Amino acid sequence: MANQNGKKLIVKQNWCKGCGICVEFCPKKVLALKNEKVEIVDIENCTKCGLCEVRCPDFAIYLGGMEDEEK
Repeated sequence: MANQNGKKLIVKQNWCKGCGICVEFCPKKVLALKNEKVEIVDIENCTKCGLCEVRCPDFAIYLGGMEDEEK
């Protein structure tokens, strides 16, 4: 995957169906399911590997830049 410096992990809660695939693929246990939605629980350990983004069937989680935060 391309260099992810300057990227931020973003979760679109309204798109998440709570399947847990991203949680299972996260090598650093950054994500967890709470109330049937994915939540970021340990952002300090995120290596920005992108596995959660690649595996999410609903495009509810991704690595975005500063301009994405306002959308």
